Amino acid sequence: MKKAFYILSTLFLSITLFAQTPLQKFEFVSFSKVNITDNFWEPKIDNVATKTLEACIYQTETKTPRLRNFEKVARKQGEKHEGIFYDDSDVFKALEAMAYSLKNNPSPAMEKKCDDWIDKIAAAQQPDGYLNTLYTLNEPEKRYTDMSMHEDYNCGHMIEAAVAYYNATGKRKLLDVAIKWADHFDALFGPGKKHWVTGHQELELALVKLYKATNDQKYLKLADWLLSERGHRYAKGYTWTDWKDTAYAQDLLPVKEQTQITGHAVRAMYMYTGAADVAAYTGDEGYMKAMKTVWEDVVHRNMYITGGIGSAGSNEGFSVDYDLPNEQAYCETCASVGMVFWNQRMNALTGDSKYIDVLERSLYNGALDGLSLSGDRFFYGNPLASRGQHYRREWFGTACCPANIARLVVSLGDYIYAKNDNAILINLFVGSDAVMIVGKNEVAVKMETNYPLDGKVKLNIDPAKKGKFKLHIRVPGWFNNNIVPGDLYSSGSVAEGSTNLNIIVNGKAVKSVYENGYAVIDSEWKKGDVVEFDFPMEVKRIEAKDSLKQNNGRVAIQRGPLVYCIEGADNNGKAWNIVVPANIKFTPVPYKVLNEQVVALQAELPVISVNEAGDDVKTEKKLITAIPYYTWANRGKNEMQLWLPVKIKDVKINY
Repeated sequence: MKKAFYILSTLFLSITLFAQTPLQKFEFVSFSKVNITDNFWEPKIDNVATKTLEACIYQTETKTPRLRNFEKVARKQGEKHEGIFYDDSDVFKALEAMAYSLKNNPSPAMEKKCDDWIDKIAAAQQPDGYLNTLYTLNEPEKRYTDMSMHEDYNCGHMIEAAVAYYNATGKRKLLDVAIKWADHFDALFGPGKKHWVTGHQELELALVKLYKATNDQKYLKLADWLLSERGHRYAKGYTWTDWKDTAYAQDLLPVKEQTQITGHAVRAMYMYTGAADVAAYTGDEGYMKAMKTVWEDVVHRNMYITGGIGSAGSNEGFSVDYDLPNEQAYCETCASVGMVFWNQRMNALTGDSKYIDVLERSLYNGALDGLSLSGDRFFYGNPLASRGQHYRREWFGTACCPANIARLVVSLGDYIYAKNDNAILINLFVGSDAVMIVGKNEVAVKMETNYPLDGKVKLNIDPAKKGKFKLHIRVPGWFNNNIVPGDLYSSGSVAEGSTNLNIIVNGKAVKSVYENGYAVIDSEWKKGDVVEFDFPMEVKRIEAKDSLKQNNGRVAIQRGPLVYCIEGADNNGKAWNIVVPANIKFTPVPYKVLNEQVVALQAELPVISVNEAGDDVKTEKKLITAIPYYTWANRGKNEMQLWLPVKIKDVKINY
């Protein structure tokens, strides 16, 4: 009876859901329509296109058996699977990054490599559409018998790669493989069919991408159904003793009833991104209410100053509120990438800049830290303090992070501009140009800036014909001392509800309206219009809420969107013996970390030292250099601290 009621309820919800009005207020301009020319990001995009993807290809093809497993399936010679059950996904993520890269850095050799991989993937697909190298090679009779084995997670990444490659090249072969698999999965699972609560969320957001690429509502409905499956374990006739703890899998409650962040951080980010995508196209307010509440729980109580999330290594995710240790921080790179995904969707749904504030923080700090300056070394976890034990690695047994940060960097164009029929949003300050349709008018936008080294931004607005629309310029929260939404981190008094941003249009100051964190200019625009503004890059001294006990008596330093740290490589090998008293002024100076041009922060600070005998301590002032957090650990193993003591009593000297 419970099962029958659940099926009928699901069918009713599906019918009513798809009769609602879509919630999405803005549409982000696709990476394929944005050309990056930025001094900060273009070299990183080029680095990913060469060094990072070169590492991914080498590891996928040669060093590990990931691609070889697909070849084994196609040969049908009874060979066994090598590696881990989710290794297929790394092939797909790398392929997605390669697809994005082809837009930024066209390369016949890279395109041929993609086509070769796609041929191998297509050859491994089974006649009924099934695609998974582990089960096909080892235990075909056990397909879809264990929800924790990532069968659908792997193919979710395959769908994302297929859509990206189709958008980049127009080639359909992988897209057709993805459609065949999705149709196969849809034939097995759904209302009145088999139940399925995925062990690792990802398919939900991928299916919405497939819906957008094909305009087939079947995939949108399937994504919604997968979300609706969670939190009904007793109605579905099983308990979580079958495989995983409910909190770990975000299955304690139905998605629309969730209020707190729990469990594995990456799975949560992918799930809420999928829920936002479904809400955007179906108008389901239930998802929005839940996501806003859970988002506040993340940002107000469970997010590092870097925008990183997931403090605990034991579950690769969340523990309890305000548990944010620094040296033991897990902060998986993939989780920060997921924060970028989710916050982009929340901004599109609401038009509120606070979501881009968090996106920017995660992008420039928590996520970018996962990629070395050389492009071929990686962090899986991203601690906020180190006694010298941490270093960047060539690869990992579980290798989700390298390809994940690669696909984020080369798809940066997806996050800069958004628009609707009467407005353009400038969300990130990245040198670029794009063409978009606003109403019935084609508008070219060109942005020039040296952000985040300085805050000057110039916009050229060139509509095909004179036309009236609104220009929304995001005013970063840090500009008004609103370091993050909520009160977890603060820096001085917050200027709420207004902006002192001085905006110049065609050489004259103009008035703007402050709306949802944007300075809005409502004007009739014509070819040749120029908009200029400047964010003063003041150094912010940040304190954490008292509830975050690990940071009591400590401060963090931020300039623009970048969080800073002190690393031994710049400070005589030491980072744990430094004090930052009140009223200390940091001076910005041009600096290089290897070949990376940065703005360092310097100040005369008290430094504690212990004599060789260990029986005497002295304090002396020395010139100390702080560098952007994302650049640390690129010069070998050495000490690092982000949260710095303000009094000598809180110094923990690392002998």
